[in-house]
Amino acid sequence: MSTEVERPEVAGEESTELKRAIGPKLLLLFIVGDILGTGVYALTGQVAGEVGGAAWAPFLVAFAIAMVTAFSYLELVTKYPRAAGAALYTHKAFGIHFVTFLVAFTVMSSGITSASTASKAFAANLVDGFGLDSESTGLVLGIAVAFMLLVAAVNVRGVGESVRANVVLTCIELSGLLLVILVGVYAATGGKADFSRVVVFDTSGERNVFLAVTAATALAFFAMVGFEDAVNMAEETHDPVRTFPRMMITGVGITGVIYALVAVFAVALVPVGELGEGDTPLTKVVSVGAPGLPIDSVMPFIAMFAVANSALINMLMASRLIYGMARQEVLPPVLGRVHSGRRTPWVAIVFTTVIALGLITLVTTNDGSAVAALGGTTALLLLGVFTVVNVAVLVLRRDPIDRDHFVTPTALPVVGALVCFFFTLPVTGRDVVQYEIAGWLLALGVVLWALTWSANRALRGKRTYLRDPDELSGDETVN
Repeated sequence: MSTEVERPEVAGEESTELKRAIGPKLLLLFIVGDILGTGVYALTGQVAGEVGGAAWAPFLVAFAIAMVTAFSYLELVTKYPRAAGAALYTHKAFGIHFVTFLVAFTVMSSGITSASTASKAFAANLVDGFGLDSESTGLVLGIAVAFMLLVAAVNVRGVGESVRANVVLTCIELSGLLLVILVGVYAATGGKADFSRVVVFDTSGERNVFLAVTAATALAFFAMVGFEDAVNMAEETHDPVRTFPRMMITGVGITGVIYALVAVFAVALVPVGELGEGDTPLTKVVSVGAPGLPIDSVMPFIAMFAVANSALINMLMASRLIYGMARQEVLPPVLGRVHSGRRTPWVAIVFTTVIALGLITLVTTNDGSAVAALGGTTALLLLGVFTVVNVAVLVLRRDPIDRDHFVTPTALPVVGALVCFFFTLPVTGRDVVQYEIAGWLLALGVVLWALTWSANRALRGKRTYLRDPDELSGDETVN
């Protein structure tokens, strides 16, 4: 009896109207499922192209950055168990409505760029899976556009999300990566793997090893984002103060190990030059590692499912964030309109879909690395958000609360803020096109804010501000 009374969820946790139905195992699967997705399926070859056989190194650096930032999220989510994530933390720390808006719009933009990346990867895997003409740019583009329109249609119709459904999706996504690892072990025992390539740094152009690793990490980090989504499960988790730290750290650690193993076996089985061609690197790994087995034909469809899930969740998040900001009158009110029958934010869905279609259509590069450009932009946007979150942890230490919560060592958010900020800088070797995409997206947000500010001032005599950041609906990006 006394033990039950002393539990934080009873004696110290904030009350919640939601049912606490998520235990440790379910939370762990949710975290792992959110991190797994488009990044590792589509960008392993691009990462290897930057550093050669040592493709595991950027994934490990990205893992370290994610882990440090995860500690900051752990302190904030156990201190403020609300669903608005980074925007709420920013507002509590700085109290500047425009800054809060920029963080929310940045998160929204990262969702659109992530979904656009997933659409490109979906098209590439569908073409590969059905043996279509992969050289036909028009075909791949048409499939990517059609897929995004399908996602929009599903979004307008309405999607009931549940954590238990995420378990099924996680198992399917995870099966593809475990298949790559098992094929790698099988090939290694048969003498087909060349592990001497794994320790070879082969940088492109005039880059030194440091710049090559930082440029590759800027891409690899896209594969590690998603852990921050778990903050939205705090109010539905049993004993979150104890459960979240254990499961968050374990989940990030599991995905980091999986990614490192996938990268090692990928470069050991497939020469880096071949691995970096196209957007279906893991299918090549399975084909080379087990040529006599038909499992290579399954891989593109597993990858399609993984990236399709990422696209849908990200577009759901983006449209709901736009809807939430419009309802609070910091964006044009028309974006807050709801379909009378479906009760879904159809104008926000159309708005975010148009932006995604523009990115899918317009973002092309001479070397065919549009997936890398869009994925890198997603990482760039979120690294900016993570910089702010790490600083917010330190600022909010001035806001003590009278119940237990996780406290991260002070050095970690300091290191996290510095490192995340560093990886947003051009000195890391990040492609300039990523800054252009991010700049245009954020400029669009500022213009919309300015138009809304002018309309509020001239027509309604109101000032433009976020009335309640707690009610900004929308998860962070799932990669």
